[in-house]
Amino acid sequence: MSEWDNKQIAAQGASVADDPASALTLEQAVAHITATDPRFAVTETDIRGQRYPVFANAPAHLREVLQSVESVYGERDVLIYRDERWDYPRLVDEVNRLAGALADLGVQPGERVALAMRNYPEFPLLLLAITAIGAVVVPMNAWWSGEELAFALEDCGARMVFADHDRYQRIEPFAQRLGLTLFAVRDVKGEHNYSDLLAGATRASWPTVPIATDDDFAVLYSSGSTGRPKGVVLTHRGLVSAVYSLIMLRLLPALMDPDAPASTRPPCSLVVTPLFHVTALNSNLIQGLAAGATLNLMYKWDPEEAIRVINAEQVTRFVGVPTQSAELMETARRLKQPLPSLEFIGGGGAKRPAAQVGRLADAFPAASIASGWGMTETNALGIIISGAPYVENPEAAGRLTPPLQEMRIVDEQDRPLPPGEVGELLVRSAANMRCYLNQPEATAAAMRDGWLYTGDMARANEDGLVYIVDRKKDIIIRGGENIACLEVEDALYQHPEVVEACAFSVPDERLGEIVGAMVVLKSGSGVGEAELKACVAEHLAHFKVPERFWWQDGPLARGATDKIDRRAIRAACLARLDPGKPDTGNVADTDKPDTNKNTAASAAQGN
Repeated sequence: MSEWDNKQIAAQGASVADDPASALTLEQAVAHITATDPRFAVTETDIRGQRYPVFANAPAHLREVLQSVESVYGERDVLIYRDERWDYPRLVDEVNRLAGALADLGVQPGERVALAMRNYPEFPLLLLAITAIGAVVVPMNAWWSGEELAFALEDCGARMVFADHDRYQRIEPFAQRLGLTLFAVRDVKGEHNYSDLLAGATRASWPTVPIATDDDFAVLYSSGSTGRPKGVVLTHRGLVSAVYSLIMLRLLPALMDPDAPASTRPPCSLVVTPLFHVTALNSNLIQGLAAGATLNLMYKWDPEEAIRVINAEQVTRFVGVPTQSAELMETARRLKQPLPSLEFIGGGGAKRPAAQVGRLADAFPAASIASGWGMTETNALGIIISGAPYVENPEAAGRLTPPLQEMRIVDEQDRPLPPGEVGELLVRSAANMRCYLNQPEATAAAMRDGWLYTGDMARANEDGLVYIVDRKKDIIIRGGENIACLEVEDALYQHPEVVEACAFSVPDERLGEIVGAMVVLKSGSGVGEAELKACVAEHLAHFKVPERFWWQDGPLARGATDKIDRRAIRAACLARLDPGKPDTGNVADTDKPDTNKNTAASAAQGN
């Protein structure tokens, strides 16, 4: 947004400020809030050689966010896990004791400390403690294999890791080789234990180590098209910019529809997606903390348990991948539980099927159904749509979240495209990542003149409504988990009988997408589906293992540059799933028999 646009919107907001009963446009509502609420006042500053709009009065870093909400919480709980509860004094006490203990162990500002665990309360407690002393938190994907964990730990340079039972077992075999101090968390005991660290910590005052707002906050790993996960380096300013933009977004509906019913319940969130992903970490956990919400953690998704927690704790906000909201809806219907406390049902991690939007709105009439587009690289900030506009436009991704972001849709020559035309989506804001860790070339390709090249293909209409239509990157999004096609192919090539392999997304009603693969084997090979799945599982997390296989005797299709033509191969394979479509590729006429099991039968049934 240009400086002129900001001035025009500010003038519009001032003209309606004296008549709060009037329904404002989005632009007027944004202008009114930024002009009248000091939390969201906007100024400009230089960040890494580029000038950006920023919040003038927001906390400088995550420690200040936690300090700023003491009076907001009062006697309410901050964190709940099963029958364990943390009110604000207990949470701050444990965070500060852990921070002191980490400092006593020699953890320095800027040093990276890794967390490898599921959604236990130790995760947010450690995250707040690590960042409170100026260190950098590195959440590890809990589904990763030992091989993937070793790569990320070596890549980020962390020397201290906190891990729960399963992750501890995977990391322990190489911990000494990488010089790791491995702390056991909750359901496992080791030489070093989280419980002992907390029990022996006595210092409970706020750390005083200085933290600059542009210091690093976290490194989150995101699968990219290069095959190996990329470490996305996020700063405190980026985090706060995203979180406060999302909090401001909550204030807009009341200004745009003064007749809308006001909430009568304290904010309360259910965190069901993994905290090692930016949706749960930033959009849910830290945004909830900054907004004074009670945060309920779920270790593992279970729709019946989610319903129990929602009713028992009067949860107002639910954010999950589309599969989870669909399962919540179906289970609520089966159990005859209307879940009246829910005011917001958001979707992230993957696009929600359009048909699901209206069904959710009918099932939960008191809740605003929402969906959003964001990236690890943007601190989860991006595009969002909710309520009636979403029901009316279920295919849309939404509108750009104000007030700090700018957006472009460009062609291959970086020329801005007019409304309706498809091009690459670019976003620019202080919330964007600092860089990809240890990957200057990838950083330079993705970040140019302050603009993040997202790799997503999009179009926008005259009203600014954005539709994500495709991805440049070869990424499969399975139930919110990003999977690089190249890393699946690399794992398939580990099998000595595989000559060529091509991985791609296969539509799936429940998960959105699953992993499919076309494989060429050595002549006369008896290798089948089960053996290849086992091979991939030795190197990658279970969700990256192909669930559908196609087989071919000759070379895979290639394009003009002699690269494997992934799109053509995918189209040909998917055509075989739909008998009404022509088979346009060079796919073998029959599925390859599996010497371990009848693969042709299981493949035909989608098993």
